[in-house]
Amino acid sequence: MRAGLLNRIRDLAWPRMGLRRYGTYLRKRVMRLSASPHAIAAGVASGAAVSMFPLIGLHFFLGFVLAFATRGNMIAAAIGTAWGNPVTFPFFFAAAYAVGDWLRGGGGVSAAESEQLATTGAQLSDGLFSGGFEAILPTFTTMMLGGLPIAVVVYGAFYIVVRTVVTRFRAIRQARMAERRGMAQQS
Repeated sequence: MRAGLLNRIRDLAWPRMGLRRYGTYLRKRVMRLSASPHAIAAGVASGAAVSMFPLIGLHFFLGFVLAFATRGNMIAAAIGTAWGNPVTFPFFFAAAYAVGDWLRGGGGVSAAESEQLATTGAQLSDGLFSGGFEAILPTFTTMMLGGLPIAVVVYGAFYIVVRTVVTRFRAIRQARMAERRGMAQQS
């Protein structure tokens, strides 16, 4: 039981088949979905966009909600959430904090925030919520605010790329199938 749990945790950060092969697997899964190019693109974009927010554990649910609102495919949304993983989360959250801080007009960490961060850091040794949620609330709200414009950009970029790739893939696939049918009829 313990070895299984440790393997699953390891596979979350680094898939057993390797990152390149895992990426190829996800790409093929997306291409083979039987939904419209819009639904697939909206689903993948929804999953990728919600990964920008510091709401670990809610990404699948939020991806499904956003995919439903944009008429996206739910399976594609689940695949899109793979964009957010333990390797990429630190970069996403750092970017979200930096953008949120910029949007709030901050110039980095002020003296008062520095003192609060030092206090919070000391409290973290006792437990994350020992000082209450208000100890991490300023950082959380800054990250949520900064995650919003990043999520909009990520949604747009993923939508355009995935829709283009799916449309081209299907056109090539149909041409290949038509060619095979033509060859079979000539025989």
